[in-house]
Amino acid sequence: MQNSKILTLAISGYRSIRDLVLPLDQLTVITGANGSGKSSLYRAIRLLADVAQGRAISGLAHEGGLQSTLWAGPEKVSRAMRAGDVPVQGSVRRDTIALKLGFASEDYGYAIDLGLPVSSGASLFNLDPEIKTEVLWVGEYLKRSNELARRSGGGVQLLDESGRRRMVMHDIASYDSMMTHVAEPGDAAELLALRERMRGWRFYDQFRTDKDAPARQPQIGTRTPVLDANGANFAAAVQTIREIGDISGLHTAIDEAFTKSQIEVVARDGLFEVVMRQHGLLRPLRTAELSDGTLRYLLLVTALLSPRPPSLLVLNEPENSLHPNLLAPLARLIAKAAQTSQILVVSHAASLVEALEESTQCLRYDLVKELGETRVDGAEQVPWKWPKR
Repeated sequence: MQNSKILTLAISGYRSIRDLVLPLDQLTVITGANGSGKSSLYRAIRLLADVAQGRAISGLAHEGGLQSTLWAGPEKVSRAMRAGDVPVQGSVRRDTIALKLGFASEDYGYAIDLGLPVSSGASLFNLDPEIKTEVLWVGEYLKRSNELARRSGGGVQLLDESGRRRMVMHDIASYDSMMTHVAEPGDAAELLALRERMRGWRFYDQFRTDKDAPARQPQIGTRTPVLDANGANFAAAVQTIREIGDISGLHTAIDEAFTKSQIEVVARDGLFEVVMRQHGLLRPLRTAELSDGTLRYLLLVTALLSPRPPSLLVLNEPENSLHPNLLAPLARLIAKAAQTSQILVVSHAASLVEALEESTQCLRYDLVKELGETRVDGAEQVPWKWPKR
């Protein structure tokens, strides 16, 4: 299974997102005012990625459990409510309570439905959500005829080589995904390949830059084509780019931001450390001496110039603590990285969004919140069908 672009992202019942289906492009920018739902959208994508790691249930638990993350508004928001003609109020619920996440790529699609648990007596885990349904399908849109794998309750069916659906599990636990417990070579090869693709998605959110941040400490260095989410292998990742990556792009990205400056890696007693040489200084600056903004920019450069680009890279508010002068070179770097990875940028910085639009073709969404619900006005309407329980 080759990496393919995600065409559609779908979220239902998560925090301020009642129901949202968004087309994605090679570079998609999500922006909006504080409180408009950017963080909810970002967390939803991370939660979707957690499914492939077997961490979806624990991820929800760290957010306060399913009850804390479910859409808190009415099941339906009428035109009269939006117009203010009638108060916002609940009604008799017709649909089951659910948190649904899904996406469709150029080749395959996947969706998961998480719901309230069935009480199991005195168990202390009765607040854990249950995975009610999961479906893997071929193509952009879910149809009964194109399902490759379906999980309903405790049973998992796979489409075998003869075109028949075969039950391969009858008792998968309510907290286990078929992604982690059924995916294997053979009839579940597509499920296995999609799981590994999702495990390769990368998220960078709020690099630590305080004095005790991992990136500021000398670290044991080994070849590292991927920067850790916390930046702990910063020096090794930089050296890997210098030896097998785009060293010219590394020099350009730093020179554009800090004129006549460059970084290099020094090794002392097996420990690697990044140092920065700046024009006019007689000695290089150690990582511990760099400003928070400078270090954050260098970490973003290292992430975006990875010699092993991911199929999907998600950046959450990369502009934090950066000087405005660094946003244009960052935008150019993101645009360049989008040539090899699909990138989603969540940002509230208008200057970064404008710089991205100037640097390359991108799809932009402005989130707004109305009656507590995150919406995107003017988004293209695309077909989407959630799997039934």
